[in-house]
Amino acid sequence: MEDIPQPSDTPYSTGDRVCVYLSPDDPDSRFHGTVCEVVEVFTDNLDSETDRELDRYSYRVQRVDDYEMLPVQFRHTDLVPE
Repeated sequence: MEDIPQPSDTPYSTGDRVCVYLSPDDPDSRFHGTVCEVVEVFTDNLDSETDRELDRYSYRVQRVDDYEMLPVQFRHTDLVPE
């Protein structure tokens, strides 16, 4: 059985290193496996709809190899600790 990386149990913070983890059928799957640094943290009220506290967080990230900002904000569940 394959070990599937899991998102952090706590919100990520600016400066944390994470890896984008998306399914092959996700529209942004081209970023799967990209190692990034969190540069901005956003919150919304998605958690009130899902009853999962960490669903309120999304992140702007940049690649660690060339510091390019990725053009997509990622939800907490799309990122795993690096």
